[in-house]
Amino acid sequence: QVQLVVSGGGLVQAGGSLRLSCAASGSIFSINDMGWHRQAPGKQRELVAAITSGGSTNYTDSVKGRFTISRDNAKNTVYLQMNSLKPEDTAVYYCNAVVLSTRFKSGDYWGQGTQVTVSS
Repeated sequence: QVQLVVSGGGLVQAGGSLRLSCAASGSIFSINDMGWHRQAPGKQRELVAAITSGGSTNYTDSVKGRFTISRDNAKNTVYLQMNSLKPEDTAVYYCNAVVLSTRFKSGDYWGQGTQVTVSS
């Protein structure tokens, strides 16, 4: 089994910064793509940022230039640095990872959500 544990989040004023972390543990052979998603009230969950095992990244347009995704492969951890936060960034944020528990067996795992609230 694989567990993803999220830390970070909270309440911040517009223009502020927060950093989210997501650590994977359990039966891990290797981790492929890792990402952060968010879901605001009344909206569908959307991909915010993703990073491959090689470090290639992509972002949704609304966060480009403000958010940075990174990962520490030695720690099986992915981070989301969020700067210049806006009220529209308010949402529950989730991390996910494609984890190989063996060379031939992979699964898509999700961490628990963490609330990010940006006040105006």
